[in-house]
Amino acid sequence: MVAPGSADVRETFHCAVAGFVSLVDAVPPSRLSEAALGSWNVRDLIGHASRALSTIESYCGRTTDASSLAGPAEYFARIGSAPPGSDARRQRDAGIARRGRQAGEGLGDCPAAAVRSLAERVLAFVDATADDTLVASPAGQMTLAGYLPTRTFELVVHALDLATALALPVPEALRPAIAASTMLAAEIAAALPTAPDVLLALCGRRGLPQAFSVV
Repeated sequence: MVAPGSADVRETFHCAVAGFVSLVDAVPPSRLSEAALGSWNVRDLIGHASRALSTIESYCGRTTDASSLAGPAEYFARIGSAPPGSDARRQRDAGIARRGRQAGEGLGDCPAAAVRSLAERVLAFVDATADDTLVASPAGQMTLAGYLPTRTFELVVHALDLATALALPVPEALRPAIAASTMLAAEIAAALPTAPDVLLALCGRRGLPQAFSVV
């Protein structure tokens, strides 16, 4: 896994942003209301993914009483700690779905332009902010260098969701960020009780259960 705070963390974040923005630019306005992922339409999905950018502005430079996180893998472990099927997981997922729809609505009449403007502003903010700046994430306190890989991961996964929903090609700009996010997913999976199953699946020995996820 790339060490948080290295130049690679920032580089892959830039790649993720560039790939996501290019995909959103390729979405015809007439397709924004099409089904995309779960209960979300294309606009909702874009809105949710855009929160991977806006939360940097919202959480960066703030502190929280929650315990500190060692890095991005622990962030996802804590975010996904509620067992699947539990009331806590259903409430978490309902909140995510609601915020995604609200963010999609907030993008206005031209989501592509809104996303492009947001991306430019956040990239400039990140480039001007030190690695050790504190971030009050929903999972706990962490540094910007630790938080950025979680934003890269979110942008990559949902950019791929968008490409799948609309049968769009995966932008070449995403490739380095896909590689980094795959490494993060493996780090998350390695800490789970199902790690042996994941390893065997990656080696072609067996499949994984439907709807299996490391997050």
